[in-house]
Amino acid sequence: MIVSDISRLTEWNERFESAGPEEILEWAISQFRDGLTMATAFGAEGCVLLDMLANLPPIHVFNLDTGYQFPETLELRERIRERYGITVEVVQSDETVAEMEARFGGPIYKKNPDECCRLRKIVPLQRTLRNYSAWITAIRRDQTSFRANAPIVGWDKKFGLIKVNPLANWTKRDVWEYIIEHDVPYNPLHDEGYPSIGCWPCTRQVTLGQDDRSGRWTGTSKVECGLHVDGDGI
Repeated sequence: MIVSDISRLTEWNERFESAGPEEILEWAISQFRDGLTMATAFGAEGCVLLDMLANLPPIHVFNLDTGYQFPETLELRERIRERYGITVEVVQSDETVAEMEARFGGPIYKKNPDECCRLRKIVPLQRTLRNYSAWITAIRRDQTSFRANAPIVGWDKKFGLIKVNPLANWTKRDVWEYIIEHDVPYNPLHDEGYPSIGCWPCTRQVTLGQDDRSGRWTGTSKVECGLHVDGDGI
């Protein structure tokens, strides 16, 4: 099935380039059925997709709980469940934060953030995605240069499955207009100068005019945790 799906990527992208995310989600659910999952970090974009999914047949949704998430993010997870009845599976590393920090002699998120992301995010994600043939993400092309060419439907060579990006051609304005219009629950940290919210040790507020992700891994050249790098080619 995967081979035949890959051969249709160009066709699907031409079909959905100007489609709305609801139409893309509905198609993905019909196309991949139980083989479809969605990852969410409960960012503004992810909350928009969860609002849309609430009106569609249920799919598996999961959150990579690194052990370093903001309390506000964890509280939002419960508000999402109460609002939509959507239970988001919590996916964690095989070792706790305390065990990892003990093994390395302390936190590594400052001295080796790539390894921290690999252990807390990428490895658990690999373990989860092996059970599926397609996954949905909430990335937008205008977020970073790494995401600028993200297709609506692509082959994720890093994880070995189809990747669906229903919001790829949406803008930040599109996202917030939808949130306001539909009264979508969102992380209160967005109102405090955190446009992109990851783990608390590596997320800072940004000032007016700065790039949305400039508050992630401040002081380093890092702008991606690695989940969406080298995986967006058709």
